[in-house]
Amino acid sequence: ELINAAGGQISSHNTTQEPENSFKEPVCEWDTEQHTTVMNCFCCRFFNGQRGTRGHPTEEGRMLKDCNANGAAISEKPPTPSAENHKQRKHKIKIPKFKIGPRSPKANINTVDAPPPAELSFKENVEEGRLSEAGRQLIAREERLFQRGEDQEVAEVEGREKEEDELNGDYETLLVQVWLAVQRSLSAAPGEVEALRSAVSTIVQEEAQDGRWREVEEAPVWRPQRCRHTHDNLLRKLVEQRMDGTEEDASAAEKLSTSLKREVCNMGKRAQADLLKVVREVRACYPAEFDVCNTYARLYHQAFSDRLAKIAKSELDFNDLVYLLCWVYNYYPHDILKHKELEKNIDCEALGPLLPESVVRPLEEKYLSNKENQVKVWVSNALRKEEDSWRSGPLPELISDYYFSNIAIDVIQMIDGAMRETTAVFSNESRCQRIVCQLEIFLMSYKKSLEEFMKGKGVNIKAVLKANLVSIEQFKEHIVKFGDLLPEEKKTRCRSLLEDMEDCAYRYFLDIMRADLKAQYKQLWTPAWLTGGTCELEEQIKGHIQDCGDMKSTCRKELVGRLHVQVMAEYVKRMMKGKVKLKDRELQETAVPQLREDNERLNVIFTEEGSGEKWLQEILPKIAEVLRLQDLGALQLEVITLALSYPDLTDRHISALLHLKTNLSNSDIKRIKESLTANRDLEISQNARSFFSRVPIKWTAKIM
Repeated sequence: ELINAAGGQISSHNTTQEPENSFKEPVCEWDTEQHTTVMNCFCCRFFNGQRGTRGHPTEEGRMLKDCNANGAAISEKPPTPSAENHKQRKHKIKIPKFKIGPRSPKANINTVDAPPPAELSFKENVEEGRLSEAGRQLIAREERLFQRGEDQEVAEVEGREKEEDELNGDYETLLVQVWLAVQRSLSAAPGEVEALRSAVSTIVQEEAQDGRWREVEEAPVWRPQRCRHTHDNLLRKLVEQRMDGTEEDASAAEKLSTSLKREVCNMGKRAQADLLKVVREVRACYPAEFDVCNTYARLYHQAFSDRLAKIAKSELDFNDLVYLLCWVYNYYPHDILKHKELEKNIDCEALGPLLPESVVRPLEEKYLSNKENQVKVWVSNALRKEEDSWRSGPLPELISDYYFSNIAIDVIQMIDGAMRETTAVFSNESRCQRIVCQLEIFLMSYKKSLEEFMKGKGVNIKAVLKANLVSIEQFKEHIVKFGDLLPEEKKTRCRSLLEDMEDCAYRYFLDIMRADLKAQYKQLWTPAWLTGGTCELEEQIKGHIQDCGDMKSTCRKELVGRLHVQVMAEYVKRMMKGKVKLKDRELQETAVPQLREDNERLNVIFTEEGSGEKWLQEILPKIAEVLRLQDLGALQLEVITLALSYPDLTDRHISALLHLKTNLSNSDIKRIKESLTANRDLEISQNARSFFSRVPIKWTAKIM
């Protein structure tokens, strides 16, 4: 029988078992029936004097004796084959010129198998997990077999075929163990990675041997092995199997409410745990060219993506949809891939998004549409509740001594809550715009409701308006906080809506005050005014301001400021009606001090009550100066100064003001107006304000 070259044992019908600890050296055996010699390369080298043993001298005599003792006929050179055998010789494979010597490439890995104290057989190496060494033994046998096939053309066909079959079978045995080691790489204990290290070394060796055989036209039936290709396919199947085989974690099952959430969570946890295993342990078993961390990352990324895409195509409950989007945009890219150990070893950017645009876009649209409708319903219900409280009659709640409404707080909290959820789902604020834009729709409804309520005759209108002015102020502040989330054009429209509501509410109070002060306004610039001033007007103004004590301080100050503007406009309006004509210098000198005194008293009242319109205190003194001046040139200059300070001063206002000075001729007035027209283009004062547009003039005297 043939020598089992890989195992290093001689099998025969009448062999004597060698002692267990003896060094088993392969020898050449003569097949007496076939008259051919089957030679092992190790044996050839041994008989040629080329072989030395590990720690043993070459003992030709002992080995020959052992060989004869086993019944083998030894010949120093093979007999010449007969013609018949030569005809039956198998067609020779042309092989590359293998070098005798180191027969396998060194694996480019950090650690290689340490040489054993005694040479083990192929079977023993496989059993002990020394797959790299076993692979080198098979490569050596392969090289010897086909090198001999070229040198010994008379080799017996059947014996050679048997050796090839045995070698092919041993390759299959080896690769089974290699693939088992690869398949167990993610489930192996921390100390069980040596088998994987040896398996990877074997793959590297086999890839190199495949490369050497590519140089010839014909190769053994087992070449190319394509171990790297098989390895990559095995990793893909392994990853898919592990992602399909995730078991529900008990702790996760308690926290997550649906089976879909548990399934997605477990897949994500499995991906992270396995990738950490790769980085911590598996990576050290591979050479750098395998790029094993990124290889596993791509496989898990694709496997996770495929499974989520399949889930996404099913009918999802909204809560499941939200959870799925959280994994796509938040948990996976940030909690899984951004793990400090994974981030250093994996090119996360190269992985791309977890789901393709075609899959994730419908999910986004469904989420945002649902959230928009949800917010719309919430704010509509809040407004309906507020309207019901207005109509029911009771006064709004008093907080810190001022009326207060919850409408702004409720709506802002609803929108902010939806924005926070959307930001958490998508891991950024960019998709919150559609939710924030619901504020404009709400404010349009809010404005309409408030205006309709003001048209009624409810006894609580004042209190309701005072409370809602607080809400309007809160809305205005919050629009600023939205920043870029609210597009500028929508931000402008929202501000405009709020300002309209604010003006409407303040105008309601001012109209009531104007109506009450009308009688006092009529006393201005009358003969009685020249002697008594504005004492009664001042007292009534103070009374109206005190009635606003249940308004929030900021709103109260705003109302006082607007009342300040209204009172000064009414004062100037009554003046320009010309009920009192300052016919001579004496009357003018009497009216000017009274005018300045009124200005001082009124400004003291409004300043003490918090009016911020300090610019109003300059109007009456400027008008008084026009009334005081007698020199035409000085008067022209003062009128020009007044016009530059208040650009809305019209010709009608100037005519009405100058006609109070009856000692001016029409030609004087005409010259003053012409002078003003010529100087209108001068640079307007930086502190210029609009005031006279609030003073309507119906007086139509024609100046020739």
